[in-house]
Parts: sequence; structure tokens; C-alpha cells
Amino acid sequence: MAPPAEFEKRQCPKILAISSTYTSRMCLCVLLLLAFSGMAISQTIVETLPGFTGNLPFKLETGYISVGETDEVQLFYYFIESERSPALDPLVLWNTGGPGCSGFSALAYEIGPITFDVDAFNGSLPSLIANPYSWTRVANIIFIDSPVGAGFSYATTSSAYVMSDTIAAEQLYTFLRKWLIAHPSFMGNPLYIGGDSYSGIIVPLLVKNILQGLDGKSEPTMQLQGYLLGNPVTDSYIDDNSRIPFVHRVSLISDELYEEAKLYCHGDYVNVDVNNTLCVTTLDTIKMCLLQINLNQILEPQCAFASKKSTEIEWDLRVQEADTIDSLLSLSKLPALRCRGFTYVLSYKYMNDPSVQSALGVREGTVTDWKRCQKSVSNYTENISSTVIYHKNFSETTGLRALIYR
Repeated sequence: MAPPAEFEKRQCPKILAISSTYTSRMCLCVLLLLAFSGMAISQTIVETLPGFTGNLPFKLETGYISVGETDEVQLFYYFIESERSPALDPLVLWNTGGPGCSGFSALAYEIGPITFDVDAFNGSLPSLIANPYSWTRVANIIFIDSPVGAGFSYATTSSAYVMSDTIAAEQLYTFLRKWLIAHPSFMGNPLYIGGDSYSGIIVPLLVKNILQGLDGKSEPTMQLQGYLLGNPVTDSYIDDNSRIPFVHRVSLISDELYEEAKLYCHGDYVNVDVNNTLCVTTLDTIKMCLLQINLNQILEPQCAFASKKSTEIEWDLRVQEADTIDSLLSLSKLPALRCRGFTYVLSYKYMNDPSVQSALGVREGTVTDWKRCQKSVSNYTENISSTVIYHKNFSETTGLRALIYR
């Protein structure tokens, strides 16, 4: 995926004033460090990685930043400087969806500067190769493992794993404030918040928190310019209810079956009355038509191994992946049929290797079983059902740039 043209071509609007001199900026950072004197930050400069030949051709920093009421949550991140002009290029905080997916997923499979050499995989430690389409060619990107429990992020108390959409967004805001304090040279860079999938809920909440902080003159001042979302969750009812029209529009069900669904279900495919047998029967027929379809990537083969619930349609990639990875981890070679889910096994092999974790500065014993995406995040409450109103407010009152893509 190539970087958005916005990063490459468009000039950013006037940035909010922060400080015109290095001295005053450093003084501000000293004051902020005193204010956050109890915060815990650890950083590791990664120059080489197992499986990659030679030194990394980009600057990679990993680390932990503590958040939560008593700093009991340790959020892990990967920061990659822009390969063009780190001092001038945008700073992007990227939150992968889920909830519960690691930022490494976006780094290695989507927009980062390295990816896995799938063709060379022989069952041993996977090899890494450069991604020529990395967004880090024109932007500084922080890939974060959020919420706690995702990737290498962990908590020191069991109660800290109790999480929700709003808490996750609040902790991301605290993370970003502390990260900027620890990296003062990036305080003046234009800031964008990005993510995909379930981040369609989290990113608007975080943007709102940043805007409230700017209104309240909170430090450090963030140069927020906009946000970007890929295939985002936006409204639980609208998203779910649109699935039947979607499968019809891409010709996965017939016109006749779709018209029956509209007639019998009255256009509501979510809140179905179980006593409405015509609607229930029609929806069951649609489910049977779609069992062999990869509903998340309809032009790709359906590769997830059969689960116990073989008559159910599964839209959640995390559940499909959990079934698939368990079957693939024991193989020395990926199946000949090239499937997106099959390639994810390389990340499990790689990130659970002790030499990789050591190179990344992962704290020993904190995460015993790394997963690209958690099948479910314990004690997570999805307490925001729609972000439509946030997008509406942003577009009408803030002047922020927004890029929403599929």
C-alpha cells in the first residue's frame, strides 16, 4: 500500500505555534518532565533484527510508556523515523484494529518498511525483506500495541486489564503526551492519528481527546492536522445491517433472495424477531449461500479451517485466524494455496522467538504468548456504538483533514 498522496504532495496548513527556538522548547520539556516526574519510559534503539540481512535501513526505536491511574499499564510501541525528512515530515500515531491487534501487524503486513519473505519460509525463523511501498518513506510512524493485552503491552495489576473504548482512547492520549515529552524534536511536526478496522471507534475518540486538550491549553501542544481510517468500524447497527445489501451488490446472493429479505425483514437484518419465521428462514438461506465465501476479502479464497460452528458465518477475522494459526504452526511449509491468513503464521513464529524479543527490548516474562490479534480481549467493554457524530463534528467545526478509505 503506497503512502497517501496527502503526505507526499499536499502542504500542511499553518501549524499551531509552540516554540520557535530550540532553547525554549527544551525548557518546556524540562518543565513537563518535572510534571510527569513519576512516569516510566524505556527506549531501545534497534539497529539489527534477526532474519534481516545487515543493518536496518531505517531508524527503529521500541519501548514502553506507562499509563493508567498509577502507571500500571505498560504500552509497547515501535517508532520508525521518516526515511525522507524526520524533522519536517508528519508524525503518525497508528492504532491497529481488533480490539487487541498488535501494531506490529500494520508494520509488517500493511504500511511499515519491512515485511516477511513468504516465498522463502521453510518452517524456521522467517526472513524479513524491505517493503518499497512503506509509508515511512514520507512519515514518522508510531505503531502501538493497544489496548493493554495487545502485542507486548501488559499491566502489573489484574484490574488494569479492565478496559473499554473510552479508557483505551484516554490511555492513548496519555501515551501520546508522554511520548512527545520524551521526544521533543517531534513536538513541532504535523500530527495525524490513524488506524483501521476497529480503530474506527478508537481514533475519533482519541482525536476528540486531543482537541479537548488543545482547548484546555494542555501541554505539550500537539500539532494535530487530521486523521485517517482504513475500512473503519463506524456504527454497530449500520455496519451490521449493511452486510445484506453489500453481499447483494457484489452478486453473492440473487436479486430474488435479496428482495425477499427486504420484504420479510422490513430492511432490518439485525434486530430480528425470532417469531418472524419468513425473515429468519430467508436470513438462514443467505448464510448457507455465503459459507464458502471469504466475506472480508471476497476475491480471495476462503482458507480458514473448518471450525465447530461450521454453519455460522464469521465476520470477525480474529476468530478465523485463531482457528487457522493453531493448525499451521506445526507445519514446516505453508500450504500451496496462497491465503492471507496463512501468511500471518510467520508473525507468530517470528515474534515469539526469544532472539527477536531480545532485539526488540521486550521485557522478559511479561508476555509469554505473543499474538498478532487476540481472539478476544479479556474484560473489554465496547461502550461506544457509533462515531458518526464525531466525524460530523470534526468536519463542521475543526477544519481537520480526514481520509477514510477501504
